[in-house]
Amino acid sequence: MLLWLVMTFHQPVLLAQVLNTAQGARRVVDATLGDGGHAEALLQAGAELLAIDRDPDAIRIARERLGESGIRYLEAPFWSPEALAEIHDFSPDFILMDLGVSSRQFDQEARGFTFRPGAPLDMRMGPDGPTGADLLNSASVETLRTWLKEWGDEPRAYRLAGEIVRRRERAPFATSDDFVNAIRAVLGPRSGPDDFARLFQALRIAVNGELAGLEEALPLLRDALTPGGAVAVISYHSGEDRLVKHAFHEWNRSCVCPPEQPVCTCRGRPLGSASPRGGIVPDAEEIAANSRARSARLRIFRTPAQA
Repeated sequence: MLLWLVMTFHQPVLLAQVLNTAQGARRVVDATLGDGGHAEALLQAGAELLAIDRDPDAIRIARERLGESGIRYLEAPFWSPEALAEIHDFSPDFILMDLGVSSRQFDQEARGFTFRPGAPLDMRMGPDGPTGADLLNSASVETLRTWLKEWGDEPRAYRLAGEIVRRRERAPFATSDDFVNAIRAVLGPRSGPDDFARLFQALRIAVNGELAGLEEALPLLRDALTPGGAVAVISYHSGEDRLVKHAFHEWNRSCVCPPEQPVCTCRGRPLGSASPRGGIVPDAEEIAANSRARSARLRIFRTPAQA
């Protein structure tokens, strides 16, 4: 059964690891439901699911695909108080988060996640809150610089932030072309898709509060697990992966007291174990089949069997 499930998906290495980690789990949280691909595999492996997504379209599409048997749905960000309370009450054995944008969201031009010409600068994963255009038209130059530098890995972030402010004084940002033209004005005419992808991604992270939500939710999700349970996170952005890596590393330590403190006064034990050390990445074959998998990394943390 597991081999058949693995072969029906585009990321066989990652899905195989997810299913192997979830094997034997009775109650599973899919905290980023998307169109239901992972949820379908987990349901077919025999789990009862709590499926969460902030995108109403994702909930609708997944519900049509998966039905109502063995699964309940919640429309909310996984870090919202409502979702965290539901997860805690559900007492899961396994929690999965597949971060970032789904292929469907990316391919729907009206959602504004793409830098294809003429796309609206929306980028919201849910129905509420400011759009990408709203943030480009209102954020301070310092805030823009921080987003572009920290989440877009852009060494010329300050210049680009200044260019955005200058351009919005002449005309507000509205479409992908406006942001692309600002990027080209600073990075030069030879800038291309790789530059646009990382800088649009930085703006998307700002729009959706993704890193702050992830950082806040991780320890609460860990604490919701039953003894011996596991949390698995698939990330596509260095900032996301760094947060997960550092959290798992800290949880894996028996002592988190400051180095200069002579006597340990902290928990004095690890909260579980992360494995493998560097995470799991797709192989060359699956990257060739699905180029969007090239930046994916899966990290897994398991709590002790005895609390």
